Amino acid sequence: MGKKERKSYQKSEIEIKPGLPSGQVFEAREARKISFSQILLSFVIGLFLGLILLAISYYWRFEKTFDNRLYPGITINNIDFGGKSKEEVESYFQKKNSLFNNTQVEFALENKILATVSAEELKIGFDEKLISQQAYLLGRGPYFFSNLLLKAKTYLYGIELPIVIDLDKTKAEDALSKLSQQTDIPAKNALFTFSGGKVVAFNTSSEGKKLNRQKTLDNLYLTIKEKQNSPGNLLKVDVQVEKVLPKVTTEQANNLGIKELIGAGTSTFFHSIPNRVYNIGLAASRLNGILIPPDGIFSFNENLGDINSFTGYKQAYIIQNGKTILGDGGGVCQVSTTFFRAALNSGLPIIERWAHAYRVGYYEQDQPPGLDATIFSPTNDLKIKNDTPGYILIQTAFDPENYRLTIYFYGQKDNRIALVSKPVISNQTPAPPDAFQDDPSLPKGQVKQVDFAAPGAKSVFSYEVKKNGLTIFNKTFVSNYRPWQAIFLRGTKE
Repeated sequence: MGKKERKSYQKSEIEIKPGLPSGQVFEAREARKISFSQILLSFVIGLFLGLILLAISYYWRFEKTFDNRLYPGITINNIDFGGKSKEEVESYFQKKNSLFNNTQVEFALENKILATVSAEELKIGFDEKLISQQAYLLGRGPYFFSNLLLKAKTYLYGIELPIVIDLDKTKAEDALSKLSQQTDIPAKNALFTFSGGKVVAFNTSSEGKKLNRQKTLDNLYLTIKEKQNSPGNLLKVDVQVEKVLPKVTTEQANNLGIKELIGAGTSTFFHSIPNRVYNIGLAASRLNGILIPPDGIFSFNENLGDINSFTGYKQAYIIQNGKTILGDGGGVCQVSTTFFRAALNSGLPIIERWAHAYRVGYYEQDQPPGLDATIFSPTNDLKIKNDTPGYILIQTAFDPENYRLTIYFYGQKDNRIALVSKPVISNQTPAPPDAFQDDPSLPKGQVKQVDFAAPGAKSVFSYEVKKNGLTIFNKTFVSNYRPWQAIFLRGTKE
């Protein structure tokens, strides 16, 4: 082969042999190209797999490094805790709580100090366990890719976590309750009486005040947060109070639609012990002058309030848990019974009424069995609705000398007529024989009666209210009274 031909071969990538068809020369060229592409693809895949293995290796070493430690870039209270263990974070804030050891919390209203409580008593401090747990769990959630992005962001840019200040909620509530005794002034509704054909106020209305517990608590947290790094010896907290407006104001006196007597109820309570008489008068006085708005539902329990020695009641016999016992407020049911009768005679809807467990002699002195109503908060209530055109004014007349209570309802008549049938008494059963129980606390020979006999019976009466000749509602009241056994304690003490 000559020099010219050899030079031509070096420039060509394929040796052209004499006698080969042109198609086979093309295939040889393509085979060479495919072989080069495969090499390039293999290189790229290998590089990619290598990078993945490198990333996995780095990630594994990263996780190994920060196993049981906070990820880098996490700061709390402007302090870098990256790489610290949960225990180290917890220990740091536990020691920091010593800042509050000698701190007093002063609650003040308009520069007047109402109370001072120690931070130690309120258990104010950093919640070290929650802080360390939240910091540790950052980037350790249930979703891998979310964790990955969060860890990358934390590593590159850092993240500041808020500190958690905590206190004993029960202790704080106790402190607020004591504060409320100094701040709370109940609003006074205007009390009215019916005189000379019109309503006049005999007690004027006044605004009240009430501690805003949530806002005061928020102020406490805000004060602690502001002074968290250097609380000093005193944290001053502004007490927040809000106005309480009366439901009924004096200005409403002659604009309430009260024009006349619409109904009344009476009851007598001869032979009541002095404490019972006292309680009847007290409960009656607390209902006197109350107004029921149009379409309003009156709850006896809500309007009377708590019945106990702290609210002025004395001990007298009550029915509780199937027994007649001495309890605070014995005699209040004389008032609820009288109120029930006034509502019936006024033709008002009775929403809720409960009969006594057994027949009580006081309520049968001037009425047959079945016209009584017991109350016991929160389970048994007496509720009525004012479906008249205007307000209803409640007035009570307590006559302890003649052992009589009368409750009047003043309002606006609307041509309604109340029809209360005479109760039908059936299923009468005698009281069980008297029972005697030995009592080692009583002197031997002394006998003391603690429960009283009463025959059983069923009482049924109908209640129908008509207006302009049409019945607007009717109801049947059924009272089932259990026969009751007299119980005597017999002393055995030597």
